[in-house]
Amino acid sequence: MGGYTRRGLHGQIVHELATRIISGQIAPGEVLDIPALEAELDISRTVLREAFKVLTAKGLVDARQKRGTFVRPREDWHLLDADMLRWRFTQQKNKIFLDELAEVRGIVEPATARLAAERRTETDLERLQEALAAMSAAADGDGDAVEADLAFHRALLAAAHNELLRQMEMILAVGLAERDRLVHAGSHATNPVPSHQAVLDAVRSGHPDAAEAAMRTLLDQARHDLDCLERSCEDGQAEGAEDDQGDEA
Repeated sequence: MGGYTRRGLHGQIVHELATRIISGQIAPGEVLDIPALEAELDISRTVLREAFKVLTAKGLVDARQKRGTFVRPREDWHLLDADMLRWRFTQQKNKIFLDELAEVRGIVEPATARLAAERRTETDLERLQEALAAMSAAADGDGDAVEADLAFHRALLAAAHNELLRQMEMILAVGLAERDRLVHAGSHATNPVPSHQAVLDAVRSGHPDAAEAAMRTLLDQARHDLDCLERSCEDGQAEGAEDDQGDEA
């Protein structure tokens, strides 16, 4: 589940081939033309083989005698892998990925907040408070808003004290990071501190129902911010089209 961090030519080739597959440019079942890829990408057979090793580990490709290297069916892809999440985000025009993320968060995070209210320790509360303080600093322009948000949600997952549930951190971390970068780059984001403070207050008070309700309110706000961002983009595209028509006239 860990992210693929290798850089340089090898990393570029892995990224290029992965995005071609995920976007459908290279379809499931298609046999890869090794000599053609070597020539197009201007790489050696060794570099290409090393890239295939990474893609194989992520369920994207496989190799068989007499068939060669081919793209595996989509149901075999490791979609919860951190790199796969990032690659899907860049290839699916953001909206599909973010809609799926919102659905996952709606299932996981209210239950997480409920468990955290029942099981949190003083250490958990300290970590949540530290993350909220960092979020407040970021809201004032003195910190990293994306990292502060991630720190809060990681701390909340930890406070649920469920090892399997905590594995959701990878999905939420990648998804939240991409979502936050979009939202914070726009001008429509509401201040996230009050909604996160409400979650923390309910968790600290040990009220599961209140914690779950506060998390649902937080997620509603997150969805609202994205909706505003999407409407702004659509409005901008419409204005751009009108300008183009004006120029043609």
